[in-house]
Amino acid sequence: MSVAESIQSKLSEAFSPTNLNIIDESHLHAGHIGARPEGETHFRVDIVSAAFAGVSRVERQRMIYRVLAEELSERVHALALQVRTPEEAA
Repeated sequence: MSVAESIQSKLSEAFSPTNLNIIDESHLHAGHIGARPEGETHFRVDIVSAAFAGVSRVERQRMIYRVLAEELSERVHALALQVRTPEEAA
């Protein structure tokens, strides 16, 4: 399973999002620290879920970091997040 597929699976299971977009931006960081020739090191995630209602921006990010702890410790060098509730995304 690719890193992107693992991220998709784990976030879908944990948050039942109404919208989830995962973009591999590794090609934009080629040659930078943390980049690997095979890619899958830099991601942008846009997730919309009711699970984030009443939760601060920082705590939303922490929730995602906890779910993706394995990926962040092994492969993912950078993770840009946009985390919203369905009301915020409307």
